[in-house]
Amino acid sequence: MRGRSWLAAATAALAVSALFAPPAAAEPADTKIEAALVDALEVKDSADFWVLFTEQADLGPASAVADWAARGQAVVDALRSTADRSQAAVRADLDAANVDYQPYFIANALHVKGGSEALAESLAKRAEVKEILAPRTYSLPPLTPGQVQATVDAVEWGVAAIGADDAWADFGARGEGIVVANIDSGVAFDHPALVGKYRGNTGGAFDHNHNWFDPSRVCPSAAPCDNNGHGTHTMGTMVGGDGANQIGVAPGARWIAAKGCESSGCSEAALLASGQWVLAPTDLAGQNPRADLRPHIVNNSWGSSNGAVVDPWYRATVQAWRAAGIFPSFSNGNSGPSCNTSGSPGDNTESYSSGAFDVNGNIASFSSRGPGENGDIKPNLAAPGVNVRSSLPGGGYGANNGTSMAAPHTSATVALMWSAAPSLIGDIARTSELLDDSAVDVDALTCGGTVDDNHVFGEGKLNAHAAVDRSPRGPVGTLTGAVTDSATGTPVASASVTITGPSNRTLSTGANGAYSSTLPVGDYAVAATAFGYGQATGTATVTEGQTVTLDLAITPAPRAEVSGVVRNAQGEAVPGATVQILGTPIAPVTSGADGAYSIANVPHGTYQVRATAGGCNDPSQVELVVDGAEALDITLPARRDSFGHRCALTPSSYVEGDTPLALTGDDAATTVDLPFPFFYYGSTYRQAHVSTNGHVNFLARSTAFGNVGIPATGAPNAAVYPFWDDLLIDAQARVLTKAAGTAPNRTFTVEWRNATIFQQTAIRIDVSVTLSESGGIAMSYRGLDAANPRETGNSATVGIENATGTVALQYSLNAPVLSNDTTIRFVPPPSGTVSGVVTDANDGQPVSGATVKVLTGTSTVATATTGADGAYSLRLLTGDYTVEAAKQHYVTGTSAVAVDGDESTDFALRTRGRS
Repeated sequence: MRGRSWLAAATAALAVSALFAPPAAAEPADTKIEAALVDALEVKDSADFWVLFTEQADLGPASAVADWAARGQAVVDALRSTADRSQAAVRADLDAANVDYQPYFIANALHVKGGSEALAESLAKRAEVKEILAPRTYSLPPLTPGQVQATVDAVEWGVAAIGADDAWADFGARGEGIVVANIDSGVAFDHPALVGKYRGNTGGAFDHNHNWFDPSRVCPSAAPCDNNGHGTHTMGTMVGGDGANQIGVAPGARWIAAKGCESSGCSEAALLASGQWVLAPTDLAGQNPRADLRPHIVNNSWGSSNGAVVDPWYRATVQAWRAAGIFPSFSNGNSGPSCNTSGSPGDNTESYSSGAFDVNGNIASFSSRGPGENGDIKPNLAAPGVNVRSSLPGGGYGANNGTSMAAPHTSATVALMWSAAPSLIGDIARTSELLDDSAVDVDALTCGGTVDDNHVFGEGKLNAHAAVDRSPRGPVGTLTGAVTDSATGTPVASASVTITGPSNRTLSTGANGAYSSTLPVGDYAVAATAFGYGQATGTATVTEGQTVTLDLAITPAPRAEVSGVVRNAQGEAVPGATVQILGTPIAPVTSGADGAYSIANVPHGTYQVRATAGGCNDPSQVELVVDGAEALDITLPARRDSFGHRCALTPSSYVEGDTPLALTGDDAATTVDLPFPFFYYGSTYRQAHVSTNGHVNFLARSTAFGNVGIPATGAPNAAVYPFWDDLLIDAQARVLTKAAGTAPNRTFTVEWRNATIFQQTAIRIDVSVTLSESGGIAMSYRGLDAANPRETGNSATVGIENATGTVALQYSLNAPVLSNDTTIRFVPPPSGTVSGVVTDANDGQPVSGATVKVLTGTSTVATATTGADGAYSLRLLTGDYTVEAAKQHYVTGTSAVAVDGDESTDFALRTRGRS
C-alpha cells in the first residue's frame, strides 16, 4: 500500500497567479496549508490536494422530514446548494486556469489534481476556504486468519452469541425490507451466500445501476468485484446465508456496496466518493442520483490507527448520513490492548463503533480502546470479532479476526431492529439508545469508565435479541408460498418476490422455489418474476399469528444458443477470452484455442454481450437481440493509453544482460546511465533507476515493493514495470544490463536473473526488459513455472506509466498471465526529432547556451540548450509546433515546424539593436 499519494502534473504557476485574485482572508494563508502538502510541493512542482470550504449546510430541517425518499432528497438538496454557492468562485477560476478537479457536495470539498504551489497559496488566501490538505490513504486491516469455531444450532457462533437466531424465531425479524451497504474492498456478488441478497439481483438477472459503485474503476467489468476479500467477508456477516452456511445476522436484508478501498488501501477520493454515493446512489455512469434508493445502514470496517488524536476528516459525511436517516456503523480499530487506541472515524462522536470479543466473551487483545472524541465512550459496544467465519471471493468461506468482523454484527442487528419495528427506521438516536441499553454490561475498567459504560467494552456486549425485543414492534403474521415453472411445475430458484403493503419486502426464493416472510398484519400485493420468465401476481391478507400461503406460477420464455468467435484487432483468434451476457445469471464462457465460444439456453430478449481478454486487448460490448439461434463474432480493440502507447504480444525474444550491477538484497535500487536519450511519455531521460523489485523508473530511486494498480500517483512514476513484486536478489541471483546496436537503433536491457521472491526462495524466475532508442519497450520472461501462479504474475503489476502517475498502460495486475513463450511489447505513438544549429546572424558563429523551446499554442512541451557548437536536438510526437530560439541580447527566433519524422530547423539570431 502506498502510504500517501501525490499527484504530479504540470500547472503553470505564473498563469495561475495571474488568474487568481482572491479577496483577503481573516486567517493567514500559510496557516491553512497542511505541512505535509508544503513538503510535497517542495519535492515536486505540483501535487494533489484537498480544498475544504468553511461553510457547511444546515441539515436540521431536512433531517426532520418524515417521508424516507423526501428526507434523503432534502439532505442532498441542502448539501448541493451550499457546495455550489460556496465553491462557485473557486471552480470558475480553476476552470479558467485549466486545472483538473473534482467537487464533492457531501463534505463541501474540492479534490484538486496536479495543483502548483502558487495555486495552493492563492486558494489559501480566499476567505471561503477553510484549509488545504495533502491526500492520505486509509487502510483496511489485513484479513487475519482465524480458526473456525463450532456452529451453534447450525448458525455461526457470533450469530448465536448475540441472540440473532433467537430474534429470528421469536420475532420473525430477519432483516426483511432493510437495505444494508458496506464501504469496503468490494463484494463478490455472485457468492452463493450473497447473490440472492443482492439488490441488483432482479430475479436471476442483474442490474448494477444504483446498487454498486467502483469510483476508482478497479473491477474488470461493471459487475461488483472484490480483489481483497475483506468486503465479501463483512457483507457475509451482515446478510449471508446459503443452506448449511448461515453466516449472516440479518439474512433477510438486501445489500448494495461501494468500493471505497482500491485494495488494502482506501484513498480519500474513493472514500469520499463512496460516502456521497451511499447518500444518493447513481447509475454505473455516475449519473441519475437516487436518494430514495440509499441504504438504511452502512458498515465501515476501515480507518486510521491514530491513537488519542481524533481525525475529523469523515465527519461531514457521517453527519450527512445521519441527517438522511442512514445508520453509520464503524469498526473501532485493531490497535489494542493499550488505551487511547480507538481509530478514526470510529472514534468520532457521530460514528457508532464496535470493539471485538471472542467465543468466550473476552475482549480481543487487538480490540482498540477509548476514550474517543471529547472523552466519549468508545467503542460504543463490543461484538463478535474473533474467529468469525464468513464468505470469501471464489465461493468459499473462512474465519478471520478483527473489529472489522465485529462491526457487521452491529450493523446487521440494526437491520433486525428496523425490520421488526419500521417506526425506528431513520431514528439514529433512538436506535443507538436501544443498542446501548440492551447491551450486556461487562466489568472492564482498565481504560476507565464504569461497569455500565467503559472504554474496553463500551456499553457492553451486543445483544441482538434484547435490542429487537425492546424495539417498538406491532402484531405480525406470516406469508409463505412457492414459485414454480408454469410449463413443468418445477420450482424456480432465485426468483424475485416483491411484497407491497403495510410493509414492503423483496425476497429471493430458495432452491425449492419457496419464500416466506413475517409481516405486519394487512393486505398485500405479491409479484414474482425470474430471469427468463414472465411475471405472476396475486394478493394475500396477513392476520396476527397466522400463516397464509400464496403460490405463483411464472411462464418461461423461449430459449436459443448464442455462438461465435472472439478475435483481436488484427483479426487473430483470441483464446481464453471471457464472454458474458451482462445482467443475467448465465455463467460466463471462455473461448477455445480457435477463439470460438458457445452459450446455450439464452432466453429470447435484448442483451449486452461483453468479451474481455485483458493483456493487450480492450473489452468489447455489443447489443444482441436473441429471437432464435444467434451467431455473434466479437472483435476486441487494441489497448491504448491516452498518450498513444499500444500493446502487442509477439513470440518470446528474451534478451540476457551481460554487465552485472552492484545491486543485491531486498528493497534496494541503483542508478545507471542510459546509452542513448530515451523518449518516454513526452520527456527525454538519460538515466534510469533500477530496483530489485522488478521495476525501472526515470525520476528517482524507488524501492517500493508493494505493487498497486497503475496509474497511481505514488512513487515510482515515469516507470516501466516488467514484474513489480517483492523480489529478492540473493547470492544466487543477479541484476544485469546490456547495451547493444548502433544509432538510431540502439537498445538497453535490464535483466533480473534467477530472482526470487521475499520469503519464497524456492521460486526462481528470469525477467528482462529492453528499451529501444525509438521509444519501444519489450518485456520477456524465462523459467516461469506455469503451474505456480506467483511466478506467472498473480502478485505483480506489469505495464508502463507516465511521470505524474496519471496515465498508464497496465498489462496485468495480480493476474497469473505471464508466459515464457510471449514477449509483451509497448509501442509508442509516432515521433520524430527537431534539430539544428543556432548561429549569430552577424558573424555566422555558433551561439552556445541559447534556449530552444518547442510550443503547442502557448504551452511549452520541450526545451533544450545549445552546446558549444550551437547545436540542439529534441524528440517530439508527430504534430505541428512552434520552435523558438532565444538568448539574452538576441532577438528571439521563431519557426513553425511540422514534425513527421526527423526535421531540421536552424536559427540565425540578430543581436538586439542591430538591423
